[in-house]
Amino acid sequence: MDAAELPFAARRSADMPGHWLLARLGKRVLRPGGAELSTRMLDDLPIAGADVLEIAPGLGRTATDILGRSPRSYVGVESDDAAVSLTKSVIGTAGDVVEADASATGLPDASIDVAIGEAMLTMQSARGKTAIVAEAHRVLREGGHYAVHELAVHPDTLPADDKAALQRALARSIKVNARPLTETEWRELFTANGFEVSEVRFAPMALLQPRRIIADEGLFGAIRFVGNVIRDGESRARVLDMRSTFRKYRKNLAAIEVVVTKLKTTE
Repeated sequence: MDAAELPFAARRSADMPGHWLLARLGKRVLRPGGAELSTRMLDDLPIAGADVLEIAPGLGRTATDILGRSPRSYVGVESDDAAVSLTKSVIGTAGDVVEADASATGLPDASIDVAIGEAMLTMQSARGKTAIVAEAHRVLREGGHYAVHELAVHPDTLPADDKAALQRALARSIKVNARPLTETEWRELFTANGFEVSEVRFAPMALLQPRRIIADEGLFGAIRFVGNVIRDGESRARVLDMRSTFRKYRKNLAAIEVVVTKLKTTE
């Protein structure tokens, strides 16, 4: 994949959203809990033989893993045209990717068995989160599953001022208005929109820790990524700033997997 094809590629490193900056530098796994939590999430879903929707597939990494589990169909919904092209280039004719908003996919009612979203709800406002979850509920069949892999705030009792400071620091560092929720808040978001929570798992938020980078990218991929960071001074400053922010708030940040089920209508 050529870095010039990435969304925001024309922007200066200082202005790019953090996840696309990391992608430009060669990072392919951009999820807060790494490839391990993504795999565990997929293991928790009945993908084989299912009609699957992936919301905001990004670079297409998870799309490949989904297709490797033999779904009946795969469709990705992505709002960025460059990301649409990237995912299409990754999956070829094995599925489809459409350009649409996550809160208005254009898919028919009750047409999907499994919906999946990673590292995108966190980046939405409260209203945006609700709209996307409501859209997932609309397109899912009764008994269908919706799984997310996002950022969580620890503990539930973290004072509001501390939570606000954490959110401001994240937004400043990654250049995206991140709004991670506590476990209780994530649960409430789904139950308020007609879902029942069936699984919650956690993993350390260690996106830029050496051990996680090697686990996610492989040894040679990790070396390539680190080399790119070292050679690009402006990007290096951004990456080090993000890593510093993640470390500062490591006791209050975690990756979270939540799997929910669309409740069946009672007659």
